[in-house]
Amino acid sequence: MTTENKTEVTREAIVKRLKRIEGQVRGLQKMVTDERECESIVTQLAAVRSAIDSVGALVLNNYIKICAPKGSKSDPSVYESMVRVVGVWGRVHLGE
Repeated sequence: MTTENKTEVTREAIVKRLKRIEGQVRGLQKMVTDERECESIVTQLAAVRSAIDSVGALVLNNYIKICAPKGSKSDPSVYESMVRVVGVWGRVHLGE
């Protein structure tokens, strides 16, 4: 394994994080159903948002290191795809 590969996150690790987020969301549903205090609900919502941001960053990291290099470096569609993905994740509208 090269040094570059050590920074890649496995699918299993990403799925594990997503399952943890799924559990957090179920917990939030229960909190709302149980009429828990709003401050606790908002705190948990912030935790879920942070967890999703973290997984998104890992997937983007993998995309840039694994998926994008599969295309030809001279192929402009590789660059355009990366710009779209980063724009979608960052809610930034680039170009058209």
